[in-house]
Formats: sequence, C-alpha cells, structure tokens
Amino acid sequence: MNFFIQDAYAAGEAAPPGDSQFITIIIFVVLIGFFWFFLIRPQQKRQKEHQKMLAAISKGDEVVTNGGVLGRIKDLDEQFITLEVAPGVDQRVQRQAISAVMPKGTLKNHLK
Repeated sequence: MNFFIQDAYAAGEAAPPGDSQFITIIIFVVLIGFFWFFLIRPQQKRQKEHQKMLAAISKGDEVVTNGGVLGRIKDLDEQFITLEVAPGVDQRVQRQAISAVMPKGTLKNHLK
C-alpha cells in the first residue's frame, strides 16, 4: 500500500568533517571568482570607459543622452551640458546623462 511514499532507509557513514569544509571553501572561492570575472570586472571596465568618454567630450560634439535625445553640445559645465536638439531649441542635461558620442554629421539632416 505504499505506492506514493518511498521507504526511508538509514544513511551510510558520515563523511569526515574536514573534507566537507574544504569542498565548501573551494566552492565559495570559485563562486567569488565567477562573480568577479563575469559581473564586477566588466561593469568596472564600462564605467571607466564612460568616465573617459565624458572627460573627452567638447563643444560641437554630437551626443545621445540616456533618454534617447540626440543633440549637439552647445555649452559645457562641470555638472551640466547644454544641447541644441533643434534650431533654436536648447536642452540642459547632466553630464552623466550622456550615453554615447555620435559620429560627426549625424545631425546634418536634422539641424540646419
């Protein structure tokens, strides 16, 4: 009558405590290494590249913000950048909001 319930049997000998602790430490170190090389290190690399890109931008560069606004840099400040998004339309954004520098001439058809 025990179709659905499996019989319980006694477990074998217990493993020595030193072996399981050593394996646990090895797994923990491998897990930390995995997170470092596949998550933390690439993010730090991208952050350094973004900081370098922000330091290199200058007046007249064509950029895209995180929100997708395309514009030409009209004025620079330590914290803020003024973008010309259309003829006679300026928009002020934080420097950190710049996501990419576009090639020259991207706005050629949009701003005249």
